[in-house]
Amino acid sequence: MNTRDSIGALVFTAVLIGCWPAILSAQKDDARPTLTVSDGSSFIPKDYYPEFRWDTTPMYYMFGDTRRTLTPEEVKFIAERTDFICIEKSHASRELGFAERGAKHEAGAFKKIKPEMKVLFYFNSAYAWPFTSYNQMFKPDTIDDHPAYKKFLIVDPKTGELAHRRNVFYFDVLNPELRDWWVNTVAQGVRESGCDGVFIDQMHGFAWLRKDRSQEVQKAMGDMMGALKKKMGPDKILLANNAHQRIAKDVFPVMDASMFEHYNAQLLSKEALLRDWNDMLQIAKAGKMSIFRIGVEVERVRSPQGEQTTRKRSRTDPLAALAKERIEYHLACYLIGAQPYSYFQYGWGWTLASGSLHDYPELRRPLGAPKGAFQRTTAEGWEFTREFEHASVWVDTEKGEGKISWR
Repeated sequence: MNTRDSIGALVFTAVLIGCWPAILSAQKDDARPTLTVSDGSSFIPKDYYPEFRWDTTPMYYMFGDTRRTLTPEEVKFIAERTDFICIEKSHASRELGFAERGAKHEAGAFKKIKPEMKVLFYFNSAYAWPFTSYNQMFKPDTIDDHPAYKKFLIVDPKTGELAHRRNVFYFDVLNPELRDWWVNTVAQGVRESGCDGVFIDQMHGFAWLRKDRSQEVQKAMGDMMGALKKKMGPDKILLANNAHQRIAKDVFPVMDASMFEHYNAQLLSKEALLRDWNDMLQIAKAGKMSIFRIGVEVERVRSPQGEQTTRKRSRTDPLAALAKERIEYHLACYLIGAQPYSYFQYGWGWTLASGSLHDYPELRRPLGAPKGAFQRTTAEGWEFTREFEHASVWVDTEKGEGKISWR
């Protein structure tokens, strides 16, 4: 080989070495399965999203126990079923003193056995829950000692006293000083807990208390969530509860995910479920995630006389039996509308004892990707079907019945 050839070979080798990371990255991207939205478009996930798979039902877990942290066996049980969780607002606050310590403990425990797990911190944008060290001044017996923070709260115009629900005060999102404090506090909680982002509850900002300023409230909520997203950093997840609803229209552009909470029976009606499925499509088309959360404690059921009633709120064992009985219907409702990065959450409340440690074999059966969008059997009817690689799904939302044929 002459000198010119040697130089050329060296240049080629240097270029190849310099490009090698990009080549490897391209190969990695090419190896990633393509995720297709039901309208045929492609879903391009953010780098900081959890990895999404259709192998089995994609699950999201959200739980807390005020008294204690999880046992190693409980951590393992949940980690075997999901890559995406949130530690609820009061978790381990009695054992460890404050909820952010509970979130930090569990984030470490999960990531030790499953490093890819995405763990979310919890904070509320409307209620001043006193479970973290950051919120101790908002208790009824301490708030008068902190006049600067008292200004962050809504005053009931009828009584002139601080508005509250069972002694939990309301944040005033229209106060710019509150928004600044709130953003810095939530970002601090995410950072100190070692979490991958945050679940923000309550998108309404108590707009009904200031009906003449409802548009201002919506804009202020959007501004606050946008500032939080920026403060947390570009690789943190912002999951906003019910942020797909009209009242949160200013939040939607900045969020990464929205939860369909289904906190009352009306939200499980046939009309509401059809609306959910269409919203899940729009969320996926925007490249965002969704959580389809079912709490069977609010389900409307028929009495022996044929009348519809709502089951009483409870955390007792009969609800575990109900959840087992109704899993096929509610899972079928989720599957009809499921999109890439749509997750299913199931149980009968938000505590650790409300379903997170119950095993549902249906949720671990091979599913496979959907073969297309759902089909409505008749234009005005309420029966829907959808095909997956390993399952055929049928649901009648008027009768509250569903069937999944696994193969």
